[in-house]
Order: sequence, then C-alpha cells, then structure tokens
Amino acid sequence: MEDEPLEEWAARRAQRRPTPGERRAVPLSEASQRGSHVDPDAPRVIQEWDGHAWVPAGIAEDHQAATDQTGTDTASRAERVTLPSFNKLPQAPERWRPTQPWYRL
Repeated sequence: MEDEPLEEWAARRAQRRPTPGERRAVPLSEASQRGSHVDPDAPRVIQEWDGHAWVPAGIAEDHQAATDQTGTDTASRAERVTLPSFNKLPQAPERWRPTQPWYRL
C-alpha cells in the first residue's frame, strides 16, 4: 500500500468539510439522523458550522421552512466532494475443496 502525501490528504479533507457559516437542518426527535422524507412536518433545529462544530442557530417549524432558511448549503457541499474511481474487482479466490474424499453416511 502506498502512502498518500499529507498535502493531498489535507486537500481532500478540506473539500469534504463544511465552510464556516454553512447551515443544515436536523429534526428535533429521538432519531435525529433520519432522512427529511420520514417526518416532513416535524420541527427542525437549524445548525451553523463555526469552523469547529455545529452550533444551534434557530428553529424551523417543518422541513419546508428549514429548507428556506438553510438554502442550498448542504447540496453545495455534496457537489464539492469527488467520488472515488473504482477499478475492476479482484479475481475471486479459488473454491476450497477437501483434499480427501468425504462421504456422508
């Protein structure tokens, strides 16, 4: 395995990280990491990235109101991240076969 230079790794990491001031909406419920389509009428907390952590910035009544407040911040970060290129899969290993004949009695 080849080691990746630190500069390349840091550049890839910076692409994935949110920019300071970026906002996101998180449902106020027990399972906060659910998709927005699961309960679109649930209230949402608006969080803002301060460069180190997500901090609360406000409350929205539902998914539509949260989308109006956050804008396209979340989608823009998803567009910045490049997907890895996949090569061909390695060959499957040879099937294991017993070295001696085995018979069921």
